[in-house]
Amino acid sequence: MRTVAVLGGGIGGLAATYYLCKSPQVTKVIVLESSSRFGGWLWSTRRSDGAVFEHGPRGIRPAGAVGRNTLNMVDDLGLGGEILPVTYSHVASKNRYLYVNKQLHRMPSGISGLLQTVPPFTRPLLLSVAMEILVKKGKENDESIHSFVSRRLGKELADIAVDSLCRGVFAGDCRKLSIRSCFPLLYNAEQRRGSLMLGMLLGSGPSPVVPTGPLAQRSIKESWAQWSLSKGVESIPESITEYLQRSGRVQLHRDAAVKHITPSASGWKIHLEDGVISADHIISALPAKALSSALPSSCQPLIQQLQDISTVTVAVVNLEYEGSILPVTGFGHLLPSSEDRGVLGMVYDSVPFPQHNRPNGQTTRLTVMMGGAWFQEVFGDPEAVTEECLLARATEAVQCHLGVTTAPIWSRLALQRDCIPQYYQGHFQRVESMRSFIRKNNLSLSLIGSSYDGVSVNDVIFSGRTAVEELLETQV
Repeated sequence: MRTVAVLGGGIGGLAATYYLCKSPQVTKVIVLESSSRFGGWLWSTRRSDGAVFEHGPRGIRPAGAVGRNTLNMVDDLGLGGEILPVTYSHVASKNRYLYVNKQLHRMPSGISGLLQTVPPFTRPLLLSVAMEILVKKGKENDESIHSFVSRRLGKELADIAVDSLCRGVFAGDCRKLSIRSCFPLLYNAEQRRGSLMLGMLLGSGPSPVVPTGPLAQRSIKESWAQWSLSKGVESIPESITEYLQRSGRVQLHRDAAVKHITPSASGWKIHLEDGVISADHIISALPAKALSSALPSSCQPLIQQLQDISTVTVAVVNLEYEGSILPVTGFGHLLPSSEDRGVLGMVYDSVPFPQHNRPNGQTTRLTVMMGGAWFQEVFGDPEAVTEECLLARATEAVQCHLGVTTAPIWSRLALQRDCIPQYYQGHFQRVESMRSFIRKNNLSLSLIGSSYDGVSVNDVIFSGRTAVEELLETQV
C-alpha cells in the first residue's frame, strides 16, 4: 500500500491517518480537508482571559472498548496531563434534569429513586424495569427507539425520558430513529437474552478487544463518568495534527475540497480545484452526502444509499453570566419534544468543568442546544434564520427554565449545519448494502465517520481504527 488518501480532516479522518502512521506498510498519506481548519465538530473557543467554550461535543465517556481506545490514543499523544475527569460521584453525574410541564425535575437515581414515584413520572421506575423481563422479544429486524422502549418499558418512559435522551444525543426524533443502530447494546440485549435487564446483567454479546492502557486504568480506578481537556476537546485534533506533521509521511491539505473522484489503473484519481491527486486507496471520512456528490456515475447504487442518510442542523449557543445563577446544580437538562420542539436542552458547563471558567470573578457558563430534527419547523431555513433570532430564543429559554433575569455578559452562536447524521429505521441495512457494493466491485474505498457506525467522538475515532485494520489486515 503506497499512497492512501483520507478525505475529510475532522476527528474521523485524523484518527484514521494517526492509525495509518502506526504501520510501516503505508508510504504516504494525503489528508484533504475542504475547510480552513482541522478537527471538524471538535471546536473550542479559548478566550484570552482563560475561559473555554465548546461549540460541539464536550464531555467524552471513557466506558467500553471505544472509550478505552480514545483514552489510549490521548495518552499516546501526550495529553494525559491535561485531562479533566468528572467522576460518577460528582454532582454533574448524579444530577441530570428534565424540563417538563414548565418545571425542572431531577432524573431518578439510586435505589430510592427507582422505588419511589418521582415526577414527572406517574409510577416508580422499578415497576417498569421489573415488568420488562416478562415482555416477549420483538420479531422485527429493526424498530424505532420509541416503539422499542414503549413495548419493553412503557409509553410514559418512551414519551418523556427516551424522547428527551434522543434529542440530547442525536438532536433527533425517537419515533424515527433506529434502536438497532442508535442503541445496539439494547437491541442486542433483547435479541440475545430476551430482556434488557438480563442483557445488562449477563452481557449482550462480544465487544471489540482493546487493551486497557494506563489512562484507561486510571479512569476505572477513579470511576470517571466523562472527561474533557484543560484547553477543550479541540486539543485532540490539534495534537493529532502535530503528531502527523512530525511523522514525515503525511501531507495535510486545508482548503482542499474534493470535486470528484474517478477510478484509475492503480486506484483513484482525486480531482481538486487546482489539480489531481493519485491514490491507491481512499478512506472517506466525508459526510455521506458530500461523498455521494464526488463519486463517479458507475457507483450509482452507492450514491443513492449515501444520499438516503439524513442529517440535522443544531444551533449551539454558548452563554456566560456574571455570578452564580443556577437554581439547581447538575450536568444540565433536556426537554421532550412535547414540551418545546425548538429547544433540545441545556448543559450547565460550569458544573462539570469549572476549570473552563475564567479564573477571575465568578461566572456561569451554559450551552443551549436548539433545532435538530425540528429546526426547519421552528426556525425555518437554516440559511435564512438570523443570529439575533436564535440568540434571543436561547436567552429567553434560560430565563424561562432557570429563572435567570439578568442578560448574559458574553454569547457566541455556532450554527452547526448538517452536523448529526440520523440513523433512521433500516440504517444497518443501508450501511451493509453500501459496504457490500464496495466489496463486490473491488473498490479501494473505506467508509468511516459519523454517517455509518455511531455518532459519538469515541465511535468515530474507532471507525477510523477499524478501517485501517481492515485495510492493512493487521492490528494497529
